Order: sequence, then C-alpha cells, then structure tokens
Amino acid sequence: MKQQRGFTLVELIVVIAILGILAATALPRFIDVSSQAKAAAADGLIGAINGAVALCQAQWVASGSLPAGGCTMGGGAVTGVSGIPTADAAGIGAAINSSGFSGTPPNYTLTADTACTVTYSTTPPYAVRGGSCAP
Repeated sequence: MKQQRGFTLVELIVVIAILGILAATALPRFIDVSSQAKAAAADGLIGAINGAVALCQAQWVASGSLPAGGCTMGGGAVTGVSGIPTADAAGIGAAINSSGFSGTPPNYTLTADTACTVTYSTTPPYAVRGGSCAP
C-alpha cells in the first residue's frame, strides 16, 4: 500500500478559499483606523490641556493664590486668572506642547487633517474636540 504524502490540490484550494473568506470579513474592521487615530490625537491634546490647567491651578493655590493668577511651567511664565491659563499664546499656549497641532490658542487643528479641531475654554470642560475627530 502506498502512503500519501502532502496535500492534494483540492485541499490546498479549499484552505486558500477559507482564508480568503476570513480575510474579507475581518479586513473592514481594520481598514478605517484613521478616524480612531485622529480622535486619539485630539484626546491626547485634551489630556495635555486638562493636565496643564490642573497643574497651574495647583501651583497658584500652593503659592497663596496670588492676585496675578498665573503660574510657571517649563521654566516660563504662564498668564492666568485664578490659576486657569488664559486662552492665548501667553496662557495655554505657553503651558502645553501642541506638537502635531497647529493654530493659535484657543483653537488648535490637527496638522494631518485641518477639519479635526480642539478648542480650549477657560471654563470646564477646558477642552473639547470637534470636526472630523469628534466621536
């Protein structure tokens, strides 16, 4: 009796067809990750803004709530009111590193997609995303 070695052509074609069907059903789940990446980039900037506001407020309170209302971050002065950075380049612009985003405070746009925006406000919530990076 002759022993069989390897796979027949039919078996190989069936396996390739099954793999093709699995790939066709799984691929759409991984195709559109760009919108998730934009939202994640915006969430990162929002986290940086919220962290900067919290640090500035903490420093302002720890220093005795001086009337000037600003703080020092990264070795530079940050203008603020009651510990909250102002919505300009001397305030929140000096407090955060907005790499990957362009624009002038309070409006930031994602460099890779100008429709994806993050807007800073001096009242809670301090930062919100909009445009193509909104949920």
